[in-house]
Amino acid sequence: MSAESGLKTFRDANGLWEGHDVLEVATPEGFAKNPELVLEFYNQRRKQLLEVIPNNAHINLKKLESDFDVNIITQNVDDLHERAGNSTILHLHGELLKVRSTKNEHDVYPWKKELILGDVCKNGYQLRPHIVWFGEAVPLLDKAIEITKNADILVIIGTSMQVYPAASLVHDIKENTPIYFIDPKPSVKEHQFKNLTIIAEKATTGTDKLLKLLRPRSASL
Repeated sequence: MSAESGLKTFRDANGLWEGHDVLEVATPEGFAKNPELVLEFYNQRRKQLLEVIPNNAHINLKKLESDFDVNIITQNVDDLHERAGNSTILHLHGELLKVRSTKNEHDVYPWKKELILGDVCKNGYQLRPHIVWFGEAVPLLDKAIEITKNADILVIIGTSMQVYPAASLVHDIKENTPIYFIDPKPSVKEHQFKNLTIIAEKATTGTDKLLKLLRPRSASL
């Protein structure tokens, strides 16, 4: 979703994220072993985020709000949906522009600058990125399941369907719910799900087609 804004996807073909093994920079164990590396890694991701802007796909989802009640469940940790003006966004894997206490996961602070060792919460505990790392619970999963169960239409954009539990949400929809899958290299086949429409394009052009497909439906919903 955000790749066309200039942000790198989470993992490239060789399994690395910006040249780093994800076990080094996206696990509690990696943080415990080398907190300076982890903090600097996210400092660079945060800096990069502040240099880019929402793309046409983010804007198209905002346009859908004129016809639908749109709930966005995103695995992305950037704020590009917010900057595009989308109203209801659930960040399943956390938010890059926030940090939290290493002692209390609910003690969260907005953060746009560098985070270093010695930056502490109000109770004196080291701050860490407000990111759900591998091996950690996904606190907002139940809310995401509830949203998915109540959806009249499910749109899936730019995902490999390999990261769980997010990839399992497609199984929580009501029977016969239309599914639109947008990805230039779709990881699913139309026979795998009922009422599945595959749009084999990148997010920007794929959401252009989605608008044309969905807007005629809005009058009957």
